[in-house]
Amino acid sequence: MTAGRSWQGNWKARLYARVRERGFDSLTAFAESRPAVPLDQLAEELGKDDIVGIQVMSGLLAEAERRRQVTRFVRDVLVRQLAESIPDGWPVKMDRESRFAVAAALGCWYADTPETHKERVEQAGDALFANPPPAGWRPLGPDDELLRTLLPDEEA
Repeated sequence: MTAGRSWQGNWKARLYARVRERGFDSLTAFAESRPAVPLDQLAEELGKDDIVGIQVMSGLLAEAERRRQVTRFVRDVLVRQLAESIPDGWPVKMDRESRFAVAAALGCWYADTPETHKERVEQAGDALFANPPPAGWRPLGPDDELLRTLLPDEEA
């Protein structure tokens, strides 16, 4: 696959057509049916050769903004990042390799976060390192109790 092919034509129309073909009325509904699945894998399900993860993320953010649920979207992106970087859950021991995997997930999460939420995400990431969750913790969705404590909803 060439990355450029994903951006050819009206990729948003193509993305939403694929979502509807699968019986969903929104990209969010499609993503919620696959909790903790990394964005690149969602993109591959929708179009292995012509949809990429950043397009899925962009669509999910746009829908979250319309629904005034950006904080929930931000938590969801973390869940998907953690599932990709530490699929077996939070490390038992924070050695060099596991620290790198966690830091990579948190760094990608921060990079993918809208500016409006960057400060809160940085604080949440710091809190996860300062007070690590139990070994094996693996949030299965954006409504995970710990995640809601770290990043409570503030949209009205």
